[in-house]
Amino acid sequence: MNRVALLALAAVGMGAAAPAHAGGVEEVKVGALAHNICITNCKNADKEDGPVVDIQVNFKSPGFLGWAFSPQPYVAIAPNVSGDTSFAAVGLEWTFEFADGWAFVPGFGYAVHDGEVKNKFPNGTPQALQFSQDNVLYGSRDLFRTTFALQREFGDRWTGEVVYAHYSHGQILGSGRNQGTDQAGVRIGYRFGG
Repeated sequence: MNRVALLALAAVGMGAAAPAHAGGVEEVKVGALAHNICITNCKNADKEDGPVVDIQVNFKSPGFLGWAFSPQPYVAIAPNVSGDTSFAAVGLEWTFEFADGWAFVPGFGYAVHDGEVKNKFPNGTPQALQFSQDNVLYGSRDLFRTTFALQREFGDRWTGEVVYAHYSHGQILGSGRNQGTDQAGVRIGYRFGG
């Protein structure tokens, strides 16, 4: 079983083990994001199709993270409906309200993927050229997931977001090739509890 499937199973297990009441799951977000688009990394954009279905479960912030502005731990999966690269991630997400009902929501985490890491063909061959034109070459199975969202509340329970996600190893989790990918789209969220 690959790492994405294992992390996705862990995410489902964590969500099932933490009931929505009594401080477990705090919010569930679901959305559609365009995959491998030109935002910060245009040289490698449009090699893969999408979209991805972005599903994220946020948990209540534990007390020991109060010093860090109380981020919510999350688990997320982003399966690609076209069969290209899919992702699974864990991380932290903050909510900074800046106006009534409006918030800036940044996040940072660790992700794994089932995409290509390196070219399968010898350098300089026509097959290698075609492969690099059709695939993002991530350089590492382990990636960072950085997200930024503009969130609007709709009552006590519902939210809507415009969200951007970037996946890359940043020459920290891997070395050498680091093409990465950008995604952007919209999500809706449902908050549990009071």
